[in-house]
Amino acid sequence: MIERRPILDMISHLVLLLGVVIIAFPLYVAFVASTQTAQEAAQAPLSLMPGSHFIQNYGALLTQGASGNVSAPPVARMLWVSLVSALAIAIGKISISMLSAFAMVYFRFPGRSLFFWMIFMTLMLPVEVRITPTYQVVSDFHMLNSYAGLTIPLIASATATFLFRQFFLTVPDELAEAARIDGAGPLRFFKDVIWPLSRTNVIALFVIMFIYGWNQYLWPLMIATNQDMYPIGIGIKTLIAGGDSAVEWNMVMATLVLAMLPPGLVVVVMQKWFVKGLVDSEK
Repeated sequence: MIERRPILDMISHLVLLLGVVIIAFPLYVAFVASTQTAQEAAQAPLSLMPGSHFIQNYGALLTQGASGNVSAPPVARMLWVSLVSALAIAIGKISISMLSAFAMVYFRFPGRSLFFWMIFMTLMLPVEVRITPTYQVVSDFHMLNSYAGLTIPLIASATATFLFRQFFLTVPDELAEAARIDGAGPLRFFKDVIWPLSRTNVIALFVIMFIYGWNQYLWPLMIATNQDMYPIGIGIKTLIAGGDSAVEWNMVMATLVLAMLPPGLVVVVMQKWFVKGLVDSEK
């Protein structure tokens, strides 16, 4: 029996509380600045009380963009581009990786191990090595300034393929044999057996891949030359680099707050299944 020590419990809670404060305080400051005027947000020290321009700032930002930066599109458009890209990347990565892993585990064909290790070896190539030839291919196919150009090159995932393959290897062979005896084909076996078993893993990977797609900056910076295809990351940089005009830090902070909402909402809504998927993958 493990003895509970109140002092250790108190220290643990204090450490956790300190960590929450360290993480949450900058977010609170960003929110406070987003509710103030540009002059109030730029003054030092910054007031820690929310201002009275919440509706005005966020409404103008979503519909018109920052007034001091005409090169930045409305934030609503940038959020939409980021949302479409993140969903396409997450769903595409999971779909292709899951089917690839299923084929390599349950289909017998020459060289399947070689194909897997060829996919896995792509993890050893840094982004800097792959990004220039990938850009050339996208440009040759006339996919610049398009959702296809933003998402298709990022869909392939050796990491997700590896994780699904390792999970499929833990599925008892008796299930596959029983499905064959019942006359189930590969698609029926995938639908009725593999998919229900993989659901929590899929959700965990979806959360990770969605955040990965949402936070993309370097690749969209190369692909999106039209401001209508700017994701939220590039939009924030555009607001900060405002040229000759003064930076409206209240609008920048409001954009940061809006940029944090979708991934935060995904994590909060799927937290239960996300944790379960990570725990189940360790069993």
